Amino acid sequence: MDRYPSIAEHGLVGDLQTAALVSSQGVVDWFAAPRFDSPSIFAALLDHDRGGYFRLAPEGTDAACKQLYYPDTAVLMTRFMSPDGVGEVVDFMPPDQTRNPTDRHTLIRGVRAVRGTVDFTLECRPRFDYGRAGHQLELDGEGAVFRAPGIDAHLRTTFPLERDGQDVRGKVTLRAGESHGAVFTVCASGAEVPAFPTVDGLTEQFQEVVRFWQQWLRQSRYRGRWPELVHRSVITLKLLTYAPTGALIAAATTGLPEQVGGERNWDYRFTWVRDGALSVRAMLDLGFVEEATAFVHWLVDRLREREGEDGEPLQTMYRIDGNPELPEETLDQFEGYRGSFPVRIGNGAADQIQLDIYGEAVYALAQGGAIAQQATYQGWRALARTLDWFAENWNRPDEGIWETRGGRKDFTYSRVMSWVAFDHGLRLAESFRRPADLEGWRRARDAIFEQVMQRGWSETERAFIQHYDGDVLDASLLLMPRVGFIAPRDPSWLSTLDAMDRRLVSDSLVYRYDPAASPDGLRGSEGTFSLCTFLYVDALARAGRLPQARYAFEKMQTYANHVGLFSEEVGPSGEQLGNFPQAFTHLSLIMAAVTLDEALDHEQGR
Repeated sequence: MDRYPSIAEHGLVGDLQTAALVSSQGVVDWFAAPRFDSPSIFAALLDHDRGGYFRLAPEGTDAACKQLYYPDTAVLMTRFMSPDGVGEVVDFMPPDQTRNPTDRHTLIRGVRAVRGTVDFTLECRPRFDYGRAGHQLELDGEGAVFRAPGIDAHLRTTFPLERDGQDVRGKVTLRAGESHGAVFTVCASGAEVPAFPTVDGLTEQFQEVVRFWQQWLRQSRYRGRWPELVHRSVITLKLLTYAPTGALIAAATTGLPEQVGGERNWDYRFTWVRDGALSVRAMLDLGFVEEATAFVHWLVDRLREREGEDGEPLQTMYRIDGNPELPEETLDQFEGYRGSFPVRIGNGAADQIQLDIYGEAVYALAQGGAIAQQATYQGWRALARTLDWFAENWNRPDEGIWETRGGRKDFTYSRVMSWVAFDHGLRLAESFRRPADLEGWRRARDAIFEQVMQRGWSETERAFIQHYDGDVLDASLLLMPRVGFIAPRDPSWLSTLDAMDRRLVSDSLVYRYDPAASPDGLRGSEGTFSLCTFLYVDALARAGRLPQARYAFEKMQTYANHVGLFSEEVGPSGEQLGNFPQAFTHLSLIMAAVTLDEALDHEQGR
């Protein structure tokens, strides 16, 4: 077992309230419960010795591994091929279709021999509360129970287990056609014990989960050139959505580094207003109106709960239930992925000022007419009061979209999205005849536009720039034509694209910005940012540079992992870096694919 498999060597399974990573070696090395943002139970990806893991794989290390998803589902299959036989582990989590928050979550691991004879070994070594809480093991003929403060974890298997200290091991030999299984269930202390599994029962659950995902995906109206890539991305977005509230988390993990050995190791298991708002467009593009609507309702609730209070109406990010408290702390007991310390939980950026979120929030509300029409009077008043407040407060320095920790600046992207807030607010008010301070919003919108055009432009670079105090370029501005701030073939925009080609693009991959030229208050460097690469494709397609756009898009596909997933960044050697899988990357992939398809269809006269 590799102490630290590469970040890319994982698939994701989940039940729409939490999720687990399974390595291509058959190891669950990340799992938190009962929610995405709960303390971990398995976290060997952050510390092999202290984090805990659940391994189910052939004995020995000579078997070749291949991992894939069952078609159009979130059911993960890990195949092991050796001279003696071929075996498979099938991992899935049954979704809770009631959409009520629950503390009971089940990871099912089926195992079978496809050909020949395969000896499988099970090791289950949970480490509760990020390895900070001890547990007691109870083992009997019905299976094992790991008891930790406030939580029980039941392991039921169709083959025998044996004690290994406070952990368990098991072995089973399978011949072609034979199957067994292991069911890991977490629940509150003293809760009802799960039923003993049978092979037939596990097969039935497998079929039910397959049906759930395939039926859900049938809603997709995508008929473009890259269906497998797009559909894997939308399944991933669904897996990263907390069904009881509709909130989308940024990624399933915490602490995975943007540079191995570096300090840029953040907790992404929360809901950023920005990410969720842009996911609304991606979901609507594919026909998933229910998911888009659920997030909009979550967003309106955040606006309404701050009515009448002083300070910022919106926070950069929240917990999945809307709780604004995300205190950041360091897990000193973990060494970090391949020594990438510190490992953080919580996120101090929640307290930053990032003015672009107001534009993204209104952008989300404006994306679907059906969604906007559902807004209650109270919801509209919350939005209108927010824009009234923002009309007096937009002209401030902030930390910006990249959550820099090097001091506040007048970021151009923040101003562009502030313009979007008023522009789309005006459209909503006029389209649906809602009461609003139209003149005040219009004055703010026009003032922002003039400021960006005068101060956000560099004659030296012949491009729009990161902030008003220099000539640094920033890939976030690739969204300018998409949100309507500038025409996609305006000469100043084409000049900006050319400048980005020179400064930020490396073999079609795109950096966010140059940390050396624009210090962000953190040590170390980072890889190219996958979100930015897909925004680059989108901008190229809108600019009519279709051969370049298609090349960049299809080149980027080669950096996906073996099951079509992307983390946050691509490192110098083509390795995936950062938290995994990242929702922002996958939603921008969908946006780029839809834009590029439409542009290619138009070119071909379809």
